[in-house]
Amino acid sequence: QVQLVESGGGLVQPGGSLRLSCTMSGSISGIRAMAWYRQAPGKERELVADITSGTSIDYADSVKGRFTISRDDPKNTVYLQMNALKPEDTAVYYCNLAIWNGIFYWGKGTLVTVSS
Repeated sequence: QVQLVESGGGLVQPGGSLRLSCTMSGSISGIRAMAWYRQAPGKERELVADITSGTSIDYADSVKGRFTISRDDPKNTVYLQMNALKPEDTAVYYCNLAIWNGIFYWGKGTLVTVSS
């Protein structure tokens, strides 16, 4: 049973920083990509950043230059460093694991609130 557990969310003031972590456990093989998505109230879930098994990285235009995705393979952990946070970054952030066979796994999410 593959499990993804996010941590690091919380309340931060505009301009502040947070680092999210997603630790994966279980029998994991054939990873195609790891990613962070977010879903704001009343909006659809959107891709924030992803990193492939070949370390290719993509970001949503709205977070380029502010967010950084990285991975620590020995720890089965993916991170999202978020700097210069804005109120519009407020959302539940979800970790996603994509396997080459087409299966996706999701974490339960961690809430990030950017407010003064």
